[in-house]
Amino acid sequence: MIMNYIWVALVVISVIAGAVTGNMQAIQDNLFSFADQAVEIAIGLIGSMAFFCGLMKLMEDSGICEKLGRVLSPLLRFLFPGIPKEHPANAAIAMYMAGALLGLGNANTPLGIKAMQELQTLNKTANVATDDQCMIMAITTGSICLLPTSVIAIRSAVQTEGAAEILGPTVLASFCGAVVCVVVTKLLNKVKYFQYEYNIEKERAAGTLLINENYIGDDPIVLEEK
Repeated sequence: MIMNYIWVALVVISVIAGAVTGNMQAIQDNLFSFADQAVEIAIGLIGSMAFFCGLMKLMEDSGICEKLGRVLSPLLRFLFPGIPKEHPANAAIAMYMAGALLGLGNANTPLGIKAMQELQTLNKTANVATDDQCMIMAITTGSICLLPTSVIAIRSAVQTEGAAEILGPTVLASFCGAVVCVVVTKLLNKVKYFQYEYNIEKERAAGTLLINENYIGDDPIVLEEK
């Protein structure tokens, strides 16, 4: 939502600046030229997005997802301690993290949704996020990207050489961002105001607590009848 306001502000500022400086014709020319270029870039991305989406589907159908989940199990156990060892969420999160490492961008969204859906089966409520759900949102915000596929594809569409020269800075910047997101999330989990059980009790006291009917754990919440 905030991005909509930012883009509108940039357009308004550009128009005002063009009117003040007498360069409205340049703004109009750039408007139409870059509109055409945006369509060309979007069409050019279809091939790379389709390839990696298909690759992820093949990995899922061939059982590589489960194997990947086992390989990443030590890391997943540290990041998501509330997930049972054999729960499908492990494989879903492993696939999502693999997509993030490949820099799939929007093409990785379905995998993220699938991971969140699996985590929701371990959530006793329908309106309070668990610690594991908060962690995956943190990883979504700042994840390590070893191969910025989407960005390289965009750069390749507008330049013929040096499209992959951002690889090193991207890996470094994404690694720093991932470390900060994980550390801050772990620290906030220890603060009472952000703790899962505390927020459940706060919602219960306010009468706004919603029960998750799809919860598969052995500790469901039972609301008192009024």
